[in-house]
Amino acid sequence: MKHTKIIDLLSGNLLLQEVTAKGWVRTFRNNQFIALNDGSTLQNIQCVLELDAFPEETIKRVTTGAAIMVQGVLVESQGKGQKYEIQVFNLEILGDSDPEKYPIQPKKHSLEFLRENAHLRIRTNMFGAIMRIRSTLAYAVHKYFQDNGFFYVNTPIITGSDAEGAGEMFQVTSLPIDGSAPRNEDGSINYKEDFFGKPTNLTVSGQLEGETYAMGLGSIYTFGPTFRAENSNTSRHLAEFWMIEPEIAFLDLDGNMDLAEDFIKFVIKYTLEKCEDDLKLLEQRLLDEEKSKPQAERSEMSLIDKLRFVLDNNFKRVSYTEAIDILKNSKPNKNKKFQYLIDEWGADLQSEHERYLVEKHFKCPVILFDYPAKIKAFYMRLNKDEKTVRAMDILFPGIGEIVGGSQREERYDVLVEKMKALNIPEEEMWWYLDTRRFGSCVHSGFGLGFERLVLFVTGMTNIRDVIPFPRYPQNAEF
Repeated sequence: MKHTKIIDLLSGNLLLQEVTAKGWVRTFRNNQFIALNDGSTLQNIQCVLELDAFPEETIKRVTTGAAIMVQGVLVESQGKGQKYEIQVFNLEILGDSDPEKYPIQPKKHSLEFLRENAHLRIRTNMFGAIMRIRSTLAYAVHKYFQDNGFFYVNTPIITGSDAEGAGEMFQVTSLPIDGSAPRNEDGSINYKEDFFGKPTNLTVSGQLEGETYAMGLGSIYTFGPTFRAENSNTSRHLAEFWMIEPEIAFLDLDGNMDLAEDFIKFVIKYTLEKCEDDLKLLEQRLLDEEKSKPQAERSEMSLIDKLRFVLDNNFKRVSYTEAIDILKNSKPNKNKKFQYLIDEWGADLQSEHERYLVEKHFKCPVILFDYPAKIKAFYMRLNKDEKTVRAMDILFPGIGEIVGGSQREERYDVLVEKMKALNIPEEEMWWYLDTRRFGSCVHSGFGLGFERLVLFVTGMTNIRDVIPFPRYPQNAEF
């Protein structure tokens, strides 16, 4: 039977008409008032039963979590808390929910408890709000790039290359892992006998393949899953996450910084416009959470104010060298409050340094650029000083790095020398080097971890709470 979504019922367009609604029971009071939610909106619709109008056996089955169908007339509500309600004349239980066993009862649950019930946590107001915002942000990502002449490219999930050079990858193999895999004469595993005829892994980035397509389509973007076998059991890391990676021909680093800032502002503005109710709920959650913190640790801005602040202010652009000087002379560094002290140029910045620059020193989003070549990937364009590369990172309050990008090294000879210095075999990257042999040009791109963006927009503090089923060390449940 056709039904109307609750978000449409609450618009009031069907007032005084017979309607059908389907959803899950959130609460049932006095054997008369059902709060029904179908996921289309944060708001429930109240369904009013006439006392003694339905069999007792049916009423007993109206429990939290049960799936039901109601038919009735949509009327203006006489009670407080809702504008419209359904006066029910037909009620059907579509799926029972045992109240003794259903874990998501109408009370406050800890985030840890909800992670253990990740398959059911979407039934809560909070996770409904987070996932609707995630969906809206994903749509905004595609809208921005499609409206600006980018082509969506699906880069491989199984790859033979390590784009980051970090080596923290999940291996893909069809060979037996019980020790009986075929061996070479020296005892090493003979990957020529494997499915792909060579060692392969789950991708850490679609960038290298994306670059090749930018060299023919001009402006492309990827938006897909990436994997890191990094043993980081933190609130900021996942083993499986989604990456947004545009690559653009004929664009230098300055243009790349402009693009990244414009893109971030667009998707945040779009989500602010489309998800007002959900953001208000998460803003209140954050305010309640912060009440338990000491005054000095509380955020100076509410969630929505923080999002508007990003829209209303230009990102501060600062060279790595200038940032190091600021950090060296900062109070936390001089008083040895940083876990990783900054004592010389060339240090790899940690999250505590990034957050100090954003939250304490500049008090706005920051773009750092021109990093030391030694701490950045081989594909980044070498500057004339031969010490720094045309890299850029965007740092956000509460998050640290949210975007990493660069102007790519388009000069064949320079790229080959950098690969030799890092022992990256030319024969394995012949296809990548071809883009520098045939019609090479200045080009740039960046990567944005989608979950970090969702983390910032929702105000959540643990990245495991902004992806449906988080994957992290010792956890692949569900």
